Amino acid sequence: QVQLVESGGGLVQAGGSLRLSCAAPGRTLSTNVMGWFRQAPGKEREFVAAINWSGRSTHYADSVKGRFTISRDNAKNALYLQMNSLKPEDTARYYCASGRTASVTTGDGMDIWGKGTLVTVPS
Repeated sequence: QVQLVESGGGLVQAGGSLRLSCAAPGRTLSTNVMGWFRQAPGKEREFVAAINWSGRSTHYADSVKGRFTISRDNAKNALYLQMNSLKPEDTARYYCASGRTASVTTGDGMDIWGKGTLVTVPS
C-alpha cells in the first residue's frame, strides 16, 4: 500500500508557526480527499482538517479553525498544513491521510496514511 510521507514537524514556541508537508512518492492522489489528523500522547487520534480534490472545499476541527490552513498542490502531488498561533495543546504527532471516497467534512474513510511528524509546543 502506498505510503504518504510527512515532513515539517519540530519544536516551536507558543504563538509560533510551522508548515507541514505531505508527499505521495510514486503515485498521484489528485482525485482524492486528503486530510490531516493528530494524536497527542495518551489521547485518541483526532481529525484536524480535510480538503477535497480541487481544493475548493475545506473543513477544520473547531480547535484549529482560524489558526490552521490546509492546502494542496495537485501538480506537485502535495498536501500542506500551515499552522499559526500554535498552542501547547497542539502538541501531537500529525498524520497525513488520503481517501478516494473519504468525507471532507469529517475525514472518515481515509485509507492511505503516513507515519506522522511530531509537533511540540512547550508550555
